[in-house]
Amino acid sequence: MRLHDGEVQAAGWRVEKAAEVVRRLRDAAPDVTGRPLVVAVDGRGGAGKSTLVDRLRAIVPASHVVHTDDVAWHHACFDWGGLLVEHVLRPLHRGEAVEFRPRAWVEHDRPGAIRVPAGADVVWVEGTGVIREELAPWTDASIWVQGDLDEQERRLVARDGDSPEQRRHVVAWLAEELPFLLREQPWRKATVVVAGTTELDHDPATEIVTAPPVP
Repeated sequence: MRLHDGEVQAAGWRVEKAAEVVRRLRDAAPDVTGRPLVVAVDGRGGAGKSTLVDRLRAIVPASHVVHTDDVAWHHACFDWGGLLVEHVLRPLHRGEAVEFRPRAWVEHDRPGAIRVPAGADVVWVEGTGVIREELAPWTDASIWVQGDLDEQERRLVARDGDSPEQRRHVVAWLAEELPFLLREQPWRKATVVVAGTTELDHDPATEIVTAPPVP
């Protein structure tokens, strides 16, 4: 598996029932009551975060997802922690619904809002950079999705194209992402590490390939 310099490859990969992964995430915060369990799902672009969240949501039907890309949209690559806390995580911790229309959405006429209804069982907060020291008091459990860089880059090109503008965006993104992740080292903090790319035989509908956090 090819990783960026500084990221440590997880070991001890095994196939695990997806329902068991959910149970372990719940067990990480057994005292949560009166509000949703907040699970951070982190990984580099193209690692498979959104696909994983879709699979987990199928196991926990009363769950919802917040994408940090929506909070960061036309705001900043990584300097969005305060916005996420104030307008999403703090209301969730009070057991309230979330209804957040970021200023950038208003300024750029983006319709809609970031919404989570009251009474959710689990809220998956998905995005690169969400496992960070600043947000640790607000998240109950976490997943780091680790994958091969070549496969991640292939997925990103398939999703976003390979235009000169997109290549410039990737260069600018990596200029912030690499030092940020090396500082935070989310692969060491995660409750569970999940393989975004793997050669282990498993049923993607019901099973997930996992490893312990990197020591």
